Amino acid sequence: VTSLRSVDTDPLLLPWDRFSAWLHCICVVGFDLELGQAVEVQKMTTFVSSSCLAGCLGDTQFCFRFRQASGRKSSLGCFLDQFDRDAPVCLKRDQGHYYGYVYFRQVRDKSLKRGYFQKSLVLISKLPYVTFFHSLLKLVAPEYFEKQEPCLEAACNDIDRWPTPHPGKILVLPIMGTVMKVRIPTCYDKPGTSQLVQSTQVRMRIAVADTVPSLPLCRCFHPVFFHIQMLWELVLLGEALVVMAPSPAESSDTVLALVSCISPLRYCSDFRPYFTIHDNEFKEYTTRTQAPPSVILGVTNPFFAKTLQHWPHIIRIGDMKQAGETVKQMKVKKLKNLKTLDSKPGVYSAYKPFLNKDEDIIKQLQKGVQQKRPSAAQNAILRRYFLELTQSFIIPLERYVASLMPLQKNISPWKSPPQLRPFLQEDFMKTLEKAGPQLTSPLKGDWMGLYRQFLRCPNFDGWFRNRRREMMKKLEALHLEAVCEEVSNDESRGPSPRATLPGVPLN
Repeated sequence: VTSLRSVDTDPLLLPWDRFSAWLHCICVVGFDLELGQAVEVQKMTTFVSSSCLAGCLGDTQFCFRFRQASGRKSSLGCFLDQFDRDAPVCLKRDQGHYYGYVYFRQVRDKSLKRGYFQKSLVLISKLPYVTFFHSLLKLVAPEYFEKQEPCLEAACNDIDRWPTPHPGKILVLPIMGTVMKVRIPTCYDKPGTSQLVQSTQVRMRIAVADTVPSLPLCRCFHPVFFHIQMLWELVLLGEALVVMAPSPAESSDTVLALVSCISPLRYCSDFRPYFTIHDNEFKEYTTRTQAPPSVILGVTNPFFAKTLQHWPHIIRIGDMKQAGETVKQMKVKKLKNLKTLDSKPGVYSAYKPFLNKDEDIIKQLQKGVQQKRPSAAQNAILRRYFLELTQSFIIPLERYVASLMPLQKNISPWKSPPQLRPFLQEDFMKTLEKAGPQLTSPLKGDWMGLYRQFLRCPNFDGWFRNRRREMMKKLEALHLEAVCEEVSNDESRGPSPRATLPGVPLN
C-alpha cells in the first residue's frame, strides 16, 4: 500500500497520518468452513475481529463496538485533540473503544463447500460517525467485491489525501472517483438542526458525519412505539438493557437510536450495537454471580434469550416494519414471561417510570401514521421530543453547576485561581422547587426521584466531570487575563522610582 502513496506536501504530517486521523484500519473478514471467521486482509494496522457475520442473504450494513487494548495509545492523540474540542460531546473521538462499520455480503455460490459466499468489509475507527462511514462503505465495498485488493489500496491512498476531520468546516473527500462533501457538526450548532450540506455538482455524493439526526428513529422505535418515554428514562439512568433483534442491522440501529435519545447529553456507559458470543466481554456480561453492568447490548443469537434472562430490562423486536404501518399497543411484560425462544416482541421489565406517560407525543406520531406523514417528518418530531425532554432535565443541573463558579471579582492576579465550590446534592435538590424542569416541561411525575437516581449513575458522573473540566479551564483563562491586565497596567504607569541608600545621590 505504501508504495502507491503520493508524496505528502504537508511537512507536519507523516505518511498515513491523514489516513489514521479517519481510520485505524480496513479489514476483510471471510468465513472458513473449518476455521470460522478469519481476517483475510488488513490495511494499516493489526485488528482482531469481532463477530461480523450475519444470517441473511444479500448485502447488509451494521455497526459494532469493542474495547481498545490497554496500553495502546495513538501517536496522533495530541494532534487530534484540538479537532475534538469543537465537536459535540456525542461526536467526540472515543478514547477507550473502537467502532467497526461493516458491509456484509452473503450470496449463494455452489462452487463453495458451504454453498454460500460470505465476506465482510470492515472499517475500524475511533470516530462515532455512523452515517458517514456507512455512506463510505456503500461506495467502497461493492467496488472491492468486484475488483478485490487493488481497490482497497486505491481507497487507502484516497483517504490518506483527505483533510483531517475538522468540525464546522465543509470537507471535500474524493473517494473511488466520487466526491463526498461533509460538514462535521460543532458544539456551537443549534441542537436539532440539520447538518446536511446541499450540492448540485455532478457525481457528488452528499454525506453527513453526524450520528444523531440521520438515524431512522421512528423505524427503530416502531416495535416499542408506546414505551419511548420509559426507554428514555432507562437510557438516562444507565440501566442494564438488552435489545434482542432478528438481524445485526436492526440490532445496531436500535442500540444507536437508544444511545442518541438522550442527546445532547452523552451516554457514558458501555454500549454494544452488535454483541456476540465471540466478544471478549461475553463472560463478564453474562455472569450471574453479580448484577448486570451498566451497558446496552444489541444481540441476535437466540442463545441470549436464556443467557441474559436475569437482566432487568429486555426489549424484544421482530422484523422492523415501515414507519408508516400501524402497530398494536403492547404492555410492559414481566421478566418471568421471557422463558421461551419464541417470545413475542415487547418490553420485558419490572421498571416503574418516574414520569407520567406523555400521551400527546403518542397521538402526534399516530396521527402521522394515519396521514402517511413522510418518515423524515416523523423522525424530526420524535427527535425534537427527545431533545426537549433532555434539555428540560439538564437545564436545572446546568444552572446549579454554573452557580458553583467563583465570582470574577474574587479572581486576583496576586493569588492562585480560586477553586470551584463542591456539588452538594441536597443544595441542588432545593433549587428544583422554584427552578426545576416544570418551567420548560409540561410532564408531571416524580422529577425529584428521577434526579436522585440520575445523580448516582455514570451519565451524571461523565457529564459533571466534563463540565467541571470546562469550568476549570475558564477559571484559569480568567486568572491569566487578570495577570496580563495587571502587567499591562504596570507598564502603562511607567518604571517605579529607583530605591536609593540614604545619603547616596542618584547619578
